[in-house]
This record gives sequence, C-alpha cells and structure tokens, in this order.
Amino acid sequence: MTATTAAATGSSTPGPAARTAARVTDAVKVYGAGDTTVRALDGVTVGFAAGRFTAIMGPSGSGKSTLMHCAAGLDTLTSGTAHIGDTELSALDDRRLTLLRRDRIGFVFQQFNLVPTLTVAENITLPLDLAGARGDAEWIDALVDVVGLRDRLRHRPAELSGGQQQRVAVARAFAGRPDVVFADEPTGNLDSRSGQEVLGLLGRAVRQMDRTVVMVTHDPVAAAHADEVLFLADGRLVDRMESPTADKVLDRMKAFEVRT
Repeated sequence: MTATTAAATGSSTPGPAARTAARVTDAVKVYGAGDTTVRALDGVTVGFAAGRFTAIMGPSGSGKSTLMHCAAGLDTLTSGTAHIGDTELSALDDRRLTLLRRDRIGFVFQQFNLVPTLTVAENITLPLDLAGARGDAEWIDALVDVVGLRDRLRHRPAELSGGQQQRVAVARAFAGRPDVVFADEPTGNLDSRSGQEVLGLLGRAVRQMDRTVVMVTHDPVAAAHADEVLFLADGRLVDRMESPTADKVLDRMKAFEVRT
C-alpha cells in the first residue's frame, strides 16, 4: 500500500503474509460531551506487524497517544475494536484484560517507574515475580547482554544514570517475551546520547530478538530508528513512511504545520 492509498483509506494493514501483533479497526475514541466533546480517534484502522519497529507521529492533539493506549488496553474505545493477536480486548473482563496486559504486553514510559529498593536484576524480573512466573532464565540472561547491564545487576536505580535506568525499564518490558512492547515517548527524559542508546536498544530487540515495538514519539530522530512511521492528524491516520530518515520525517511533519 502506498502512502497515498493509506491516506485515502485511513488504514495501514500488513499484507496477508504478515503476522499482526496488534491492531485496531474503525477505532473511535470520544472524550467529553456536548460542547466539550473531543473526538481523539476518528475511525482509525491500523495493524502493527509482528517483528517490526513502528513509530507513531503527529502534531500535538493528533491522537497518537490515545491510539497507543487503546491498542494496548490501557483505555477503551468508544466504538470499533482493538486486538492483541487474535484476542479482542473488549471481549475481556477486567481480570482477563489485566492478565493479558501482564502476560502479552510490555510497556516503556517516559518515566522509568523502577522500584528504588530493588536491584537492577530484581526490577527486570519484577512483573514475572509478581505473577509467580519463573520466566525463561536463558532469555533474560541474553536480554541483560542486549541492554548492556551485566555489570549493573546488583546496583539500585539511584546508582544509575537516567539512560541506564531506562535500559532497565526496557529490559523489564521484554523480560516476559510479550507479543508487543508499547513505548510512549521513551526518550523524553533523556539527553540525546542516552536517548540514542535506548532507541538503538529497542531496534536491536526487534531485529536480534524478533520482538515487536510500537513507539509514540514527537522526535523525527527517534522515529528514524523505526522500520515504519505512521502519521496521525485530527484523530485520523493520514500517511505512512517506510525506511524513514530524520530529514524525511521532519519534512512530513512540517507539511502538517503548513496545513494547520
């Protein structure tokens, strides 16, 4: 599908051969009522292919964070459907939705959300420990090397730099081998060097460990680490870009500014 076609149809769906880790169909999200109504998502259909790194971009208020939150089951759609794999989220009660998020989804946020009293090793395995799951020791060991934390496992968060803390958060998100990891502005609190390290780490997790990452960002440099960028405006999917570069993404974002 070309960018023009995607913009015309409001959809971005992987081809039939691609396995879809997450998707929303005809997604509508409305906040408020009457004069205060905000239509944050306006009929978005998009699939996130497994084994790919996808970035979501758009102007402020475009609906990019809302799309991620609804796709990840952190918020509910007003209408339409959201799936993780073949599981429709609206069909789950609160308990089963909580279990699905715990077992099949990883999250990385702008805030690191580490437990200060736990070591790096304990923070990485915390979701597994809370679930009473042993986890795959071999997988976690390999993950520690991918994120470059082998010599920090006994340290506590206060003894780490911001970039190192976010690497712990990334390792924690991947520890349970989730179907998809959603990252919301994961470099927002980092300096440029640390941010580049974390983005490189997300890319390696996708390409070396066959993971799936969906990242919301406002930064064209960050988006350039992805395999594909999806662009939202006014709650609608309006374009997509394969093999992005920072310059191409910036030019596309400038076009939004000119339009608005």
